[in-house]
Formats: sequence, structure tokens, C-alpha cells
Amino acid sequence: MKTKNTTMMIISAILLMAVLFQSCGTDSTPQDLNIESMTVGGMDLNAATSPSNVPVDAAIQVTFNSNVKASTATSANITLVQDYDDSNIPLQITVNGPTITIQPEVELGSGALYQLTLGSGLLNEDDQPLANTSRTFTTVGTFSPAGMIAHWTFEDSAEDVAGNYNASGVVDITYAASRNTEAGQAATFNGNTSIIEIPNGDELINTSDFTFSFWVKTNSEGHVNENGDPAGHFVIGLGAFWGIQFEIAANYESAKFAIQFETADGTAVGEDMWFPAEATDANSGGWQGWDYARSLTPEQMVNLLKDNWLHVTLTYDGSDRKARLYYDGELMKSFDFDLWPEESIQRTVTGIRYAGQEPEVVNELAFGFIQSRAGTLWDNEPWGGYDFPTSNHFKGQLDDIKIYHKVLTDTEIQLMYQSEN
Repeated sequence: MKTKNTTMMIISAILLMAVLFQSCGTDSTPQDLNIESMTVGGMDLNAATSPSNVPVDAAIQVTFNSNVKASTATSANITLVQDYDDSNIPLQITVNGPTITIQPEVELGSGALYQLTLGSGLLNEDDQPLANTSRTFTTVGTFSPAGMIAHWTFEDSAEDVAGNYNASGVVDITYAASRNTEAGQAATFNGNTSIIEIPNGDELINTSDFTFSFWVKTNSEGHVNENGDPAGHFVIGLGAFWGIQFEIAANYESAKFAIQFETADGTAVGEDMWFPAEATDANSGGWQGWDYARSLTPEQMVNLLKDNWLHVTLTYDGSDRKARLYYDGELMKSFDFDLWPEESIQRTVTGIRYAGQEPEVVNELAFGFIQSRAGTLWDNEPWGGYDFPTSNHFKGQLDDIKIYHKVLTDTEIQLMYQSEN
């Protein structure tokens, strides 16, 4: 019996030593680095379907099965790429034990696809790498590049959804269905008295790089001047030509922006981005500064400008002194100040500026007329005075007016049009 007990004790001791040896061996083995969870704005990035409707300011959080080596959690190993132009988004990356928080340093664009990549250079404290991992997500809304200065969506109000430029005056505006269901509502102008006024207009256009984008639909029915003839449309204006204006001709065969530019010596000079039917450029008998013009027939131009929704985009690039006009995402006309005669002051233009002076014009951006009601310019002209119902008031609808202090690319403009159309 004693021998049996002794044998059992020896076996137990051997088993205990084996367990201890196995345990010690496990503790000394480096732990692999694996992902346990990934979220963006609280949405699961590990789900079978990539998240959509992600907020443009959402943070990304990744939790691992072991503590992350903080020195490896850098932009060299963690990237967020904007799909449509392959640009890298600057990131703020923080580590707290097994969790990495990734916060984009700029607000993301809306309606855009992004790809997050975690590279094999990311290590845990045992210097074990992560297998290369990628996930994608799409931000909320229709496509708009990041960086809007102002955005009026006209969903039952003239509020700037970007936050800084709400209307100070709204007269006889109604809100009705826009171009499609996704676009919601648009502001409707009656062609006689309707106007929306935005304060601090100079802040919106005083910049070296500029993009102005909006949807417009004219309503020609009953829109006549004092003689009963078709009237033009003053669609948008900041101090008329002393800032920026957009107007559509009464025959719908042309439209133009009139813009004020700042030169190197601090003076201001005006220039029109005029786009008529059968437009010409320097290669087709036109002015030497027009470097591109798409020639549309009068019928084609009327189809764009009369009683149909049109997406209009104007850009100005201060680095190359070039302005471009787009309709429905396509380049229509452009000019280059560097192609002006050598002695021209336009060759020194540095950017767009507001150059108006009170009381003639007032620093308020107007939707629905060429200037705000406070200005006295053309007050007594039957075509230019706000108080004349048969003046060139805008009759129709406006929607999704956007202003950027940067130049959107051809691709961005096309994607914005396609997404919103």
C-alpha cells in the first residue's frame, strides 16, 4: 500500500512538472498581433458589407488582441486614401494599450469612398507584425469634396449648412421639390420680388483660388419686361460687377459671370466669363485670352438654359491665372490671363476680390437679383432696379449653392454633377 502511494505521488509530481513546463513555454512565446474589432463612427468595419452613410468627421477605432507598439503606429503603416483621386488623408493617430484611434485631420468629403490600410510594419510589444489589412467605407450624402466655405441646400430655409453664412434677408421665397427626390427641396423665386441676401459677401469671394457651384432652373412662363418682351434673369449677384454676378440672357442663348479681380498693385479689374452660343476661342477666331470654347448651336444653348435644371460651376486658379466654366460637369469655356497682351495689367491678377463701395452697392450676396436691395446701382433703370417687378429678377429655382476657396478638379466637378443629378 505504501509503495502504491509513493508511486502515485511520483506520477502526480511528474504531471505537475509537465504542466508547469508547458505553462512556462507558452508565456515565453511571442503573441501574434490580430484585430479584434474595427469601427468607423461606431459602425462595424469588419462586417461583410462596408459601412455607408459614415459621418464626414468620424473617428476610426481599431482594437487588437495585444498592446500595440506605439512607435509603429505612424502614417507609414496606417493610411486613409480617398478613392477618386488616390490622395492620402492626413491623420492624427493615438495608441492606448491594444487600441488605436485614427482621426482624420480634415473633414472628409461627402458621398466619397475611402480605404483604410493597416500595414505589416504595425507591431505589438512582442514585435509581432499585423498581416496587411484593408477596409473601405463611404461617407454620408451626395458627392462633395471637402472644404466648403458655404453651402445652401434650401431645405425649407436659407440656412448655410456649412455654418457661417445664414441669410439676413429673405423676401417672397417658397420651397418646392428640386430636381430629384434625393435633392429634396429648392428655393423658388417668383421673378418679381423674390430675393435672398447673405451678409459678409467679401469673405466669400476674396481668395486666390475659388469654386462656385450651383443648380439653376429658369422659368420662362410670363417672365417679361416692361414692354411685354422676354426678360433676362439676374440669378446671383454680389454688388453686380463689383464682386461677382451670374445672369442668363432673355433669349436663353447665352449666360455670363461678371467677376472682379485683384491685381499685383492692389487695384481691381473686371472680366467676364461670357459663354454665348457658337462660342469661339483663340484657335477659332476668338479673343487671344480665350484658350478653350465649346461651340454650341443656339438651340443647344436654349435647351441648357431655358426651363431645365442646369449644374453650373466656375473655378479660378490663382497660381496659373486661369478661369474655367462648366455646365453639367463638362468644360464649356476657359480663359488664361497669361495670354493677355504683355502690357495688360490682367497678367498680374492674384485672385478674386470684392471692390464695391456704398451706397452704390452693398457687401451682401444676393440670390435672385444682381445685388442686394440696399444698393442704389441702377435703381431707376427698368431692367436693373429691384423695385420694378418687370426688371431682370430671377424667375425659377436655385439649389445646392456651394462655395470653395480652392479649385475643384475636372474629376471632382464631374463626380459632383453625376452624384447630384
